[in-house]
Amino acid sequence: MKKICLLFCLFPLVFLPSAGTLAQVPERDERSPAAEGDAPEATDFIRIDENDKAARLQTSVTTYQKGEVTVDLIGAVHIADKKYYEHLNDSFKKYDVLLFEMVGGEQMVDGAFPGQQEARGDLQASFLRGMVDGMSRFLKLSSQVQEIDYSPKNFVHADLTMKQFEKRQKEKGESLFGFALAAAQQAQNEGVEQPNPARLIAALLSGNSDGLKLEMMKSLGQGDDQIAALAGNNVIIGDRNAKCIRVLRKQLQKGKKRVGIFYGAAHNPDLEDRLLKMEYQKGKQHWITAWDVSKPERQQKNPHGKKGGDEKAAPSEASQG
Repeated sequence: MKKICLLFCLFPLVFLPSAGTLAQVPERDERSPAAEGDAPEATDFIRIDENDKAARLQTSVTTYQKGEVTVDLIGAVHIADKKYYEHLNDSFKKYDVLLFEMVGGEQMVDGAFPGQQEARGDLQASFLRGMVDGMSRFLKLSSQVQEIDYSPKNFVHADLTMKQFEKRQKEKGESLFGFALAAAQQAQNEGVEQPNPARLIAALLSGNSDGLKLEMMKSLGQGDDQIAALAGNNVIIGDRNAKCIRVLRKQLQKGKKRVGIFYGAAHNPDLEDRLLKMEYQKGKQHWITAWDVSKPERQQKNPHGKKGGDEKAAPSEASQG
């Protein structure tokens, strides 16, 4: 039951690489494994900020600097409050180039798929797109694919093509569902708090979208911890991130100085490792609220894993209140 619950919770966070949003093998390993005994404190890219009245699922914008070049890792969840995507759309205007994830996104024309149809994929991708559509309706949230404006000229596709993704998964014997089970096992190994099955079922049966979101936050707020150990020689995280870095290098060769990388928050621990290996220095971080959920009066204060209010992380305008 725990694995099923976690799998359900991880769909919008990880497995909809922006769903249309579902490589080449990296030419070299650009990740940066820390020396034993010298590992820096892990960066959080998704968290829960809460008080007695509300809980907020937040993603970060984390800045990395190298000389005159600035790269922002802009974490995303793939279903969220509409105002979250409105804030992101506005913030994207400041970048010389905005690299975005979307397996199959190379098929886009002027920010949309021809005939307004998403990129076609295999059965597992179609199933997950149906899952996220259903979840967004039940949770009264909006879909990233529907709300993000992919048409601006500074948007550059930085992900695998659908053919590359399917080919690499076949070669490595991977699937989205297998990766989900591995993530669930990793969560159990690390003692990540899981949603309460009874409360999940009660929320589902009663149509209580806020109750369901509060339960889901327990694992979503620790999603980057669950996935970090799974990065590496896989397609869903490792190969896609390697493709993103190759596109980043090409854009830097063109003289771009202010770069945003808009990828699911669970990709960011591995992307950060790659940037540090390239001798970028981590800078400031701010937070944006993706879900803002009211608590019932009986809800106890601070039941979730990651607490907001970190002194190192100044909240953005979108994370106020």
